[in-house]
Amino acid sequence: MRLVWAALVVPVVTGSLLPGASAPMRMLSALHVNDKVEHTVAYLSLAFLPALYERPRRLVYIAVGLVALGVLLEFGQLFSPGRSFEIGDMLADAAGVIAGMSLGLWIRPLAARRFALVEGPSG
Repeated sequence: MRLVWAALVVPVVTGSLLPGASAPMRMLSALHVNDKVEHTVAYLSLAFLPALYERPRRLVYIAVGLVALGVLLEFGQLFSPGRSFEIGDMLADAAGVIAGMSLGLWIRPLAARRFALVEGPSG
């Protein structure tokens, strides 16, 4: 599961630092989705998966780390042509982390039962 999560982090980091005129950024812009929604959904996705399986103490570190990642990447955009630094994007990232963790923790008991049924009895 951690490899899947790491695979989700890569496009978020890459997309955050690509120049504004790059092909992926132009394609994303063509979708006409508010960038705050994009930020929220990206960080919701990053926070959701660990909330399903990580221990509570580790979840706190992950949540803080994801918010810090959003802040650092926003500062990184200062050095990426055609990108802009926005505090609103950082807030959208943090909102996504809160929403993803909340949703994951809410679904966690259901997922645990589902996986227990799939795995079958141990022994």
